Amino acid sequence: MAKTRQRWGTRLGVIMAVAGSAVGLGNFLRFPVQAASNGGGAFLIPYFISLLLLGIPLMWVEWTLGRYGGGYGHGTAPGIFHTMWQKNRFIKYFGVIGIFGPLVIFIYYTYIESWTLAYSFFAITGKYAGANTESAMSSFLAGFQGLERNGYFGSIAQAYIFFLITFAANIAVIYYGIKGGVEKLCNIAMPLLFICGIALVIRVLSLGSPDPARPSWSLSNGLAFMWNPDFRALASAKVWLAAAGQILFTLSVGIGVILTYASYLSKGDDVVLSGLSAVSMNEFAEVILGGCIVIPAAFVFFGPERIGSVASSGAFNLGFVTMPLIFQKIAMGAFFGCAWFLLLFLAGITSSVSLAQPAVAFLEDEFDITRPKAVTIFGIASFILCQPAIFFLGKGVVNELDFWGGTFCLVLFATIEVVLFAWIFGMNNAWEEIHRGADMRVPAVYKFIIKYVTPVFLLAILGSWFIQEGIPTIFMKNMPGSNRPFVFAARALLIGIFAVLAILVKIAWSRKRRVV
Repeated sequence: MAKTRQRWGTRLGVIMAVAGSAVGLGNFLRFPVQAASNGGGAFLIPYFISLLLLGIPLMWVEWTLGRYGGGYGHGTAPGIFHTMWQKNRFIKYFGVIGIFGPLVIFIYYTYIESWTLAYSFFAITGKYAGANTESAMSSFLAGFQGLERNGYFGSIAQAYIFFLITFAANIAVIYYGIKGGVEKLCNIAMPLLFICGIALVIRVLSLGSPDPARPSWSLSNGLAFMWNPDFRALASAKVWLAAAGQILFTLSVGIGVILTYASYLSKGDDVVLSGLSAVSMNEFAEVILGGCIVIPAAFVFFGPERIGSVASSGAFNLGFVTMPLIFQKIAMGAFFGCAWFLLLFLAGITSSVSLAQPAVAFLEDEFDITRPKAVTIFGIASFILCQPAIFFLGKGVVNELDFWGGTFCLVLFATIEVVLFAWIFGMNNAWEEIHRGADMRVPAVYKFIIKYVTPVFLLAILGSWFIQEGIPTIFMKNMPGSNRPFVFAARALLIGIFAVLAILVKIAWSRKRRVV
């Protein structure tokens, strides 16, 4: 007797969950850095072109593929790919990327997510109040991460405690399933996230010039720095690649998560309007909220001379060094600091639970085991895998995991799935499947875009990223010699994870053949 798969409780629930998967730390930290460093307002031109030609088509592709595979009892890429192309016995192994990528991201993302929980506590208790300079706040962060011993932290113990709390929260949500865990979390967390975001935007927009002697350090000039277009940047291929990469990253397409979430839809559930709704929520969080908090606030307090270096200092530095310093300078800073880090934590946990779901669904669907047992196996394995990211943070391990799990695999997997969908499954079949139960029609031009434009766009990104980032990363260019043994070990770990997942796929299909 076939096992009954879980289902979402409501359409709003699945939209909130997919939006929660997409709305993450990158919306509030990575996007402002990308925009400010790549032409300001001009960045939005390639950004929205990438959204229309890459993000939205891939969103529809993944919602449709997931719902289709779920109808055959498969919630992850190996089974879904095999269902789409049953004559090819190797295609399911390409689907391993759709479990491997989310798992790799999960094992370092959860630790970073735990920092936001810790800092929300530090903000409200005044823990970092004594660190009132950039160097002091940087030292506070390094001490917390265990990268140095200082007057703030003597060990990594506090960071590890917050990691344990965050990890346990993730596992608890996953344990209670799609409807009782993930959907319930996102129905609470997403509205709360938007409330925090809107409150912070209102507070930032109410900032004047903190120093009357420096009238140029104004909010209007800060917004201008963020959004005034430098059209010369459009001549740079790097800007276009950055915009396309941001779209893939922010929408969580090409990872395999949406495939799994969509597999819990019923056959007649709409994917067209639901997908667009999730995209719209993500874009509001990123462009409106993410674009109006960090950089404009930093401009007001650090001025036009330093804002360039602040914007280019990186997402972590902006989030955990610059923003706490800003909150120390405003009224009710502890409250708004707590709200800022709570916003980041909510964005993080709704994303991290989605990253765990493909591996859990794979164990449930392909090995016919119960969810509690699947979550237990995942929890033990992922906890062990998290440790290198925690204890070797300063040795390049997280950067290595991020490149292969969060960059290379993301683009590679997106390319494979859109080619499979449009060319193997067939565009006519695909078009009919997209519109099954749809409340609106997709513009006919997207039939051409999905078949031709999106694959070419992805191949161009894949080739360019490989030349610009892949080759230097593979050969460890500009990497300190002391980090290389740790990076080699991280690569061996990644190869081992992929090999184990591929073996599990082989075992699962061998079991199915014996049953038949």
